[in-house]
Amino acid sequence: MRRGMTLFRSIVVAAAIMAAAPAMAQQTRDGLNPTGTNPTAGSVNEEFLFKQDPKIGGRVSIPDQRSANLIQPQGRDYRAFREGWLPWIAGLAVLGAIAALALFYFTRGRILLEKGPDTGRKLLRFGSFERFAHWMTATCFILLSLSGLNYIFGKRLLMPLIGPEAFGVVAQYAKYSHIYLAWPFMLGIVLMFVLWLKDNIPSRIDWAWIKAYGGFIGTKHPSAGRFNAGQKLVFWMVIGFGAAMSVTGLMMIFPFALTDINGMQIMQVIHALIGAAFIAGILAHIYIGSLGMEGAYDAMGSGEVDLGWAKLHHDLWVEEELSKSGKGTHRPNRPVPAE
Repeated sequence: MRRGMTLFRSIVVAAAIMAAAPAMAQQTRDGLNPTGTNPTAGSVNEEFLFKQDPKIGGRVSIPDQRSANLIQPQGRDYRAFREGWLPWIAGLAVLGAIAALALFYFTRGRILLEKGPDTGRKLLRFGSFERFAHWMTATCFILLSLSGLNYIFGKRLLMPLIGPEAFGVVAQYAKYSHIYLAWPFMLGIVLMFVLWLKDNIPSRIDWAWIKAYGGFIGTKHPSAGRFNAGQKLVFWMVIGFGAAMSVTGLMMIFPFALTDINGMQIMQVIHALIGAAFIAGILAHIYIGSLGMEGAYDAMGSGEVDLGWAKLHHDLWVEEELSKSGKGTHRPNRPVPAE
């Protein structure tokens, strides 16, 4: 009889539990326990901590107290920019510049050297030291650009082609080159500023050159001095962007020397954005100095340019130099940048 009563009670309890199970499950899904309260309502969550303090941290026993910071909202914002917006911005800047130059080349064509009585006679445009300063800076800039683009696009474009192990090696050496080549690049920026500042001051003749579109549109070549307005624009772009890249780069080479983690992230954003614009601008400079204009590369190659070419593109400078010497092949003492 007792066994029968025990069995009956067990069946009743099991039936009651089974009947209450759906309600308990619904309460669990709603975040409530069987008493009708939310067990996590009084707990501390991440958003609550962010509202109280911009960082989530703890306590550490090592000397570097910065390691106590676990999470900070600015880090999430930087990661979103680094992985989301930056590749699009840099890609549009670089590929957009290449596409624009290609369109200009196929519509305008190359600016050819016009034959004349002075064709074949040479005029020194760049001395050896000026060419050294230019090529040192240019070589460093190209390698810095490639290693910087690898930072943005490497894991997206290069790593799938060569594999993670090889990409790790490439990225490591790219990092080394980016750090060590920054020093001769900064030296080159200083040298170019000292050498060419005097002749890159804007003047009234530059506005006339701009209104004539520099001779790129139409057949008329506007007058220009030692540097035309386009070259002056490139000069100030190199000096301005180069200085900004140098300052932000030094901040990253020596982290936390003058700022905290948030400041470091801002430096990286500025460095990356200016770098993308810098590359796009230099692509135009490379195009004009090589493929875009016949005879322009000689200024940076041998240092001497055709006298007919110089009279066509820098007539005021040629007149000034010839008036000083009374000769048609005078070698100026002052340094002159390339086209």
